[in-house]
Amino acid sequence: MNKILLIGRMTKDPSIKQFENTGNNRCNFTIAVRKRTKNNNGENEADFISITVWGKTAENVAKYMKKGYLVGVSGRLQVRSYDDANGNKKYITEVVGEEVQFLESKKEAV
Repeated sequence: MNKILLIGRMTKDPSIKQFENTGNNRCNFTIAVRKRTKNNNGENEADFISITVWGKTAENVAKYMKKGYLVGVSGRLQVRSYDDANGNKKYITEVVGEEVQFLESKKEAV
């Protein structure tokens, strides 16, 4: 089973791209997910998770969400690879979001 559930704040405004050959939309964004533990200085730490969503979900995220908004994301983990210009294999780990829930109203957002 490959299922991811995350709650975090958007670290920047989402970016959307439309693929003209298919008419499909892709939206990328990153959320900061707070860790339960604190660092040596007693400060909270976070993991920064890259999210990709497609289709109508991508349109809604791009239209209604922005930096600082609290969101819930469910989806699956994906690892892909490519060869860079020097022939080195690079790996990308990201969450492919299937559902994004807006967890606060605009008035509550940071």
